[in-house]
Amino acid sequence: MTTSSRTGNTGPTGNTVRTGPTTPKAPTPALLRTAAELDALPRPAGAERAVVMTMGALHDGHATLIRTAREAAGPDGQVVVTVFVNPLQFGEAADLDRYPRTLDADLETAAAAGADAVFAPGVDEVYPGGEPQVRITAGPMGERLEGASRPGHFDGMLTVVAKLLHLTRPDEAFYGQKDAQQLALIARMVRDLNFGVRITGVPTVRDPDGLALSSRNRFLSPQERHTALALPRALFAAQDRLAAQQALHERAKATAPGGDRAAGLNKLGEARAAADAQAVALARPNGAPAAVRATARAILEEAAARDRHPLVLDYLALVDPADFTEIPDDRESGDAILAVAARVGETRLIDNIPLTFGALT
Repeated sequence: MTTSSRTGNTGPTGNTVRTGPTTPKAPTPALLRTAAELDALPRPAGAERAVVMTMGALHDGHATLIRTAREAAGPDGQVVVTVFVNPLQFGEAADLDRYPRTLDADLETAAAAGADAVFAPGVDEVYPGGEPQVRITAGPMGERLEGASRPGHFDGMLTVVAKLLHLTRPDEAFYGQKDAQQLALIARMVRDLNFGVRITGVPTVRDPDGLALSSRNRFLSPQERHTALALPRALFAAQDRLAAQQALHERAKATAPGGDRAAGLNKLGEARAAADAQAVALARPNGAPAAVRATARAILEEAAARDRHPLVLDYLALVDPADFTEIPDDRESGDAILAVAARVGETRLIDNIPLTFGALT
């Protein structure tokens, strides 16, 4: 039972200190350190086990994954969060050493989001014989974009994900769409190698200023963060450009063929300027992918030209989500991902946004 805040308590100065209703603290999830402890964790009878894999330093993006898993598993299900900084994913030892470790805070975040257990093994527990001799290979898709910038990264990622899926044995596993290429590779591995688990992507969580949540954001100075905002600005500007261009084409379809196009548009309430823009859009019906790239690149180039704290672009790519190959400029319809990676100061950031060509957004 909570206490009423109507009367309050008397503070040291004699003033009334009002106290609101207390919120019960979420129960601390079971902390499991070994595979044996994880194996001994009872599975829910007649319900599902959901897993969220992380490298720790949990933020609200991770909490959203956990809450989504909690909702999917239901009150009788079980949510397991893994916390493991996988050395196979890091190309540079300094980057591995720099990665934040905040297990106590992670336990609190996991508890508040509804986790039942946290599996936080050491490196020797996951790789008892040292680095594994047998690994998962990501294939051609793993050599593009992030794979080209970080050779071997996706092989290491898939190897540990495969191990953790075997160890946790979930019915469903949840991953963030911010790491779109990672999510696509995990889904492909599960499909190609017949893992008995459902893979679910959860939309990217952003701060109010638009920056995608990342454990690496804490390394940005205020000035560097200002520069980093060019990433989401570029993505959303490209999305708006695509929507505007597709809207123009849709309006053009409403004009009767062979008629006076400007007059037809005026009947739809369009100004002459809109009619002129419509004519341009009709003259280049297949230019949407090029327009999307150009819009995003202009914003990123502006950030790269700054005298202080410039953005150093790694890649900007408009890719097919099935295999992460580049979308051709004559693409008229279908899904795509606009992905970007850049470094601001010593911090490397990635972001992406899903797009659909040939449909109003």
